[in-house]
Amino acid sequence: MINSAKASRRSVVIGAATAIVLYGGTAFLLGRGLPSDGWGTVTPDELFAAVLAGEVLLVDIRQPDEWRKSGVAIGAVAIDMRRPDFVQALSEARGGSERPVALICARGVRSRRVAQALEEAGIGPVIDVPEGMLGSTAGPGWIKMGLPVAPWNG
Repeated sequence: MINSAKASRRSVVIGAATAIVLYGGTAFLLGRGLPSDGWGTVTPDELFAAVLAGEVLLVDIRQPDEWRKSGVAIGAVAIDMRRPDFVQALSEARGGSERPVALICARGVRSRRVAQALEEAGIGPVIDVPEGMLGSTAGPGWIKMGLPVAPWNG
């Protein structure tokens, strides 16, 4: 009986913490407004909450060997930015919706360039994740923040 009480209490605490993170991240994004003119930036934890809520499409633009090494963020679609049909693949992943697209790479350099290029081409709104998967001067990154990843096997 004691073990089930502990398990039940643990479930409630985990559920409440998840709700707070989801609500807080979503409220933050909605309060600050998703970018509509030009690209914007978000932190991995802010983005994860919006991805889980279905408000943002997360696209990992790294290369397959990078996906194999570190995995892909849960909720992300892996589309190699070097693909000749990158824009078409991105459009298909979006499924005709107008929801914002967030781009993530290893350290935020490629995602920033691609975000700018997409915005200049009239594709948006686009959000940059400057910390990337591995971290940068902008912050620790998706993996070091302990956000979930899934193995990628191609």
